[in-house]
Amino acid sequence: MSSAILLIEDDMNLGFLLSEFLEEEGFQVKLCRDGESGLQAFRRRNFDLCILDIMMPNMDGFQLAKRIRQEDDQVPFLFLSAKTRKEDKVLGFKLGAEDYITKPFDEEELLCRIQVIMRRQEQRDRPQFKTQFQLGSFFFDYSMQELQRGEEKYRLTEKENEVLRQLCLHQNQILRRDEAVEKIYGKKDYFLGRSFDVFISKLRKMLKSDPSISIENVFKVGFILKVEDSYSPMPNK
Repeated sequence: MSSAILLIEDDMNLGFLLSEFLEEEGFQVKLCRDGESGLQAFRRRNFDLCILDIMMPNMDGFQLAKRIRQEDDQVPFLFLSAKTRKEDKVLGFKLGAEDYITKPFDEEELLCRIQVIMRRQEQRDRPQFKTQFQLGSFFFDYSMQELQRGEEKYRLTEKENEVLRQLCLHQNQILRRDEAVEKIYGKKDYFLGRSFDVFISKLRKMLKSDPSISIENVFKVGFILKVEDSYSPMPNK
């Protein structure tokens, strides 16, 4: 689905040209000619980006930015303005703008800046990649490739690290062997499956000192990482 942009620009000639350019690049564009109508449009639907002129009738771009931030503290916006003073740019960024572009501007440069903002927003919206797990008395840090229990510490290989993370993400549930092999190796293969089983055996040996943890076979299906009591204080890092 294409991203939706709210463009608020009182110069209708520029507004139409910019709308046409952005729509040709695959965006959905809603054009408004002043701050008040722009705010009403913002309230009626969700936008992925707002592009605000500053010198507009009824409500200027700075006032509009404040109102937008009061109603939505996440949606990104940028200023597109003929105001070139340093003070105006500083105020724009203080209001939360992702960028401040002065007129006249190059359309291709504007497109590049919009794409950067969109990528940045996607990263913000992306769920956090879980990297730390408590397994009984063990603490597993995926980002450091470490498995620790008190003073006992294992430095995991890359594949051991990946296999243990898949088990942790499916804790007390079945981790299907074929699916795990495909995620870790990028394809399904009998010999890769045998390699996966070897890493399971190695992890069993590392975890055996805590009787509350077990990796059980599910015949012809996969494995279950069982943890009877997953609470234990994390080690000081």
